[in-house]
Amino acid sequence: MIDLDELDFAKGGGLVTVVAQDAVTGSVLMLAHADREALERTLASGEMHYRSRSRGAWHKGATSGNVQRVVSLTADCDGDAVLARVLPAGPSCHTGAACCFDGPSGDALSALDRTIEDRATTGLSGAASVDAMPAAGYTHRLLGDRNLRLKKLGEEAAELVTACADGDGGRAAEEAADLLYHMMVALRAVGVSLDDMRRVVAERQR
Repeated sequence: MIDLDELDFAKGGGLVTVVAQDAVTGSVLMLAHADREALERTLASGEMHYRSRSRGAWHKGATSGNVQRVVSLTADCDGDAVLARVLPAGPSCHTGAACCFDGPSGDALSALDRTIEDRATTGLSGAASVDAMPAAGYTHRLLGDRNLRLKKLGEEAAELVTACADGDGGRAAEEAADLLYHMMVALRAVGVSLDDMRRVVAERQR
């Protein structure tokens, strides 16, 4: 975890900028500020505390229940800003939105996961992903055929092992992308999303 002595509170008039990021999705949730006391309370409680010039010290979610559990705090290179990776219990924005910034995540895997979810619930036609991923008809077929999706999952894993054994980085990246796609489809078929996997990883980092 962070060493508060590395932070330059004086540069910001006693405050450092805090960027809160969802440790599961990678989305930037909000931007706020904190003084040393707020960060000490954060470290002691495991939940984010902030301070602003207008409202003073505040514990995020203390009244709404939308607390932010801390996964990690990292100082930037100048020591005047902190990246807080958190697990939000609810919306982070005062408007009730999940985050204070509009727009979907630019994460390609998240976009693919949303598309697979859409295929699982609606079976709509179209591309499963922009680029080289299989067409939506294939995704729908995999979702409906347990033996086929498990067979393909095993085949793609074996192809990745072979590429790595051969030391072929380019082919390994391609095979890894294929494996990720088939893994995400197989997991979606049993009700597991990409965010569910990310949440496990985030919890293990705490």
